[in-house]
Amino acid sequence: MDERLPERSWQRAWAALGLRAPEGLMQRLLDAWAEPQRHYHSQQHLHECLALLEPALDLAQHPGEVELALWFHDAVYDPQGKGNEARSADWAIDALAQAGASQEVQQRVRALIMATCHDAEPEGGDARLLVDIDLAILGADPARFAEYDAQVRAEYRWVPGWLYRRKRKEVLAGFLNRQAIYGTGRFRDRLEGRARDNLRAAVARPTGR
Repeated sequence: MDERLPERSWQRAWAALGLRAPEGLMQRLLDAWAEPQRHYHSQQHLHECLALLEPALDLAQHPGEVELALWFHDAVYDPQGKGNEARSADWAIDALAQAGASQEVQQRVRALIMATCHDAEPEGGDARLLVDIDLAILGADPARFAEYDAQVRAEYRWVPGWLYRRKRKEVLAGFLNRQAIYGTGRFRDRLEGRARDNLRAAVARPTGR
């Protein structure tokens, strides 16, 4: 793990925006990503996302906005709550407004974060890139995918097993049934096949009671 990646990413994002980050914000975000209810939506996920973005920044129209949206996309995470993405977006907008970002920048970042709800096809190249990075875990090697699957279960340990397995299968089948899981050619070429293998195996597991 590249321990310098978070600081490098943080500085690059704000420099690309031509803004200065509010004092202490990076540490507050890192603390949020380390909250005890998180098992998958953790600093590990943030680090993996930033590592995937770094060599793909050339795909972004507004790279600073994409990078900052990744920092904030799961900044608020309550497995038993609703509106995590909206609350995360609100935090990002507050920070950007404090830093003096334009309304256009604020609204584009909000839209990017809301695209990680995964309830609609992402619109625009930056949203497709962000969503591809967020969903890259589906195309991870089988060991990391199995770890991810266990981490998500740990976040929902309060849900009865039979119900969790049924709902989880529905979510994963939804991705499998898409015409394409990934919206950018680079991520599709790299991850689509393995993601479909992982998802088919997960969906084929018995639901049980």
